[in-house]
Amino acid sequence: MRYTIGSMFLAVLILSAMPAFAYYRGGNVNVEIVSDNGGVFTTIPFKNYLSVQTRIIKKYLEARRGENYSVVVRNDMPERIGVVIAVDGRNIITGKKSFLKNNEMMYIVEPYGSARLEGWRTDQNTVHKFYFTDVKDSYSVRTFGDSSAMGVITVAVFREKERPRILYEQTLKEKAPAPSAGAPAMDGCKKYKSESAGTGFGNEKYAPVTTVEFEPEGIPFEKILVKYEWHEVLCKKGILKCWPEERNRLWDESGYAPYPPEYGNR
Repeated sequence: MRYTIGSMFLAVLILSAMPAFAYYRGGNVNVEIVSDNGGVFTTIPFKNYLSVQTRIIKKYLEARRGENYSVVVRNDMPERIGVVIAVDGRNIITGKKSFLKNNEMMYIVEPYGSARLEGWRTDQNTVHKFYFTDVKDSYSVRTFGDSSAMGVITVAVFREKERPRILYEQTLKEKAPAPSAGAPAMDGCKKYKSESAGTGFGNEKYAPVTTVEFEPEGIPFEKILVKYEWHEVLCKKGILKCWPEERNRLWDESGYAPYPPEYGNR
């Protein structure tokens, strides 16, 4: 969904931003997936490379069934940024299929600031909590029948263009409607049978925001992708080392000859 003022793009700014952080951890923007229970999710770095002008950072995360989580974005730059966030392929503000483009609704993070995104936004004051669940129970499948980007949390980071003063001072001409959760597609859920994880549409939470003017650059300068899976799936894929290494009977043996059983009883 796109809203314009001349060439200006409207985004959403979190009012209750977290305290500022300023440190470098593999990129200009750090993204963490945190548990509401205070636990730390296991993450495993996967790839870090440059694609044209965009830095791509990929990592795996071990999901825990039924646990609520939030996406925390920390901006380590002296300028505000816009972030398009997609969970299971859907924009977390509008619910629409995301292609991580600069014409999508996005959140704004202030210079050296951070923001905590806790759920699917259903209006200006409300989100519904993210939680890890099975694919057939995920918001993306239950509401839209979409499993095309299941199990991936993606943050596309956009820098802001120079803003001509005459455009920046124009007044808001179009009010952003509240994003809809859409009509449930329950009949299509039965066909999704997968051992992978998804994100559900959880309990309602008060989380007010306001709209601000922000014109992003054409392409993101950074994309952070987190592929979350259950522990057993990460083990099967070899991402986690879940079984002890087999010993080599010739290579690993060392020491002296052992006594035979019951040797001392003779």
